[in-house]
Amino acid sequence: MNIDILRLRGRHVYLEMLLPGHRDIIRPLARDERIWEFNKMLLIDENYDKMFDAYFNMALDKLVMGGQQSFVIRQVTDNSVIGMTRLYEISEKDKLATIGYTWYVPSVWGKIHNKECKLLLLQYIFETLQFNRAELRVAHQNIRSQKAVEKIGGVKEGLLRKHGYRNDGSLKHTFIYSIIDEEWPGAKEKLLQLIAAIEND
Repeated sequence: MNIDILRLRGRHVYLEMLLPGHRDIIRPLARDERIWEFNKMLLIDENYDKMFDAYFNMALDKLVMGGQQSFVIRQVTDNSVIGMTRLYEISEKDKLATIGYTWYVPSVWGKIHNKECKLLLLQYIFETLQFNRAELRVAHQNIRSQKAVEKIGGVKEGLLRKHGYRNDGSLKHTFIYSIIDEEWPGAKEKLLQLIAAIEND
């Protein structure tokens, strides 16, 4: 799937296709253990480099996760990398895609960056691809992210119980949220209002 990255640029963040050359930029950023508090995709221990390389290699593979495209998230003001995100389980036949594997460096938590990133991805899913459904998945312990998804109009559909293990060996449970095409105008307006409130603060 060829994604038009020119459409994935906002006033505050822009998305750039993940490439092998990003490995050495991302590695030290992802080493902050606060990023992995809830999902434990990476453990910050003596095995970090090995785990990071496995994580990064999977993110580069467009054939896994039901078809995926991974991005680095850059801040417009200085072009610095502030995180990563993915579209995955992309189905042109069924007109749906999932947004996930999103993380940011803690210095931008709670700011405008995630809201604008979600706006760009959702606009792409609904307005460019003309898909019917966007799905978002959130770790069951991550109350902050659940509230953020609900705030922009995500509908909680259920909980995937005991559907896998995290890297620390603990079971994971994941909440499934969705936004469908007829809900998108309302969700978009909420996102635009949230972004405007921060810009005008």
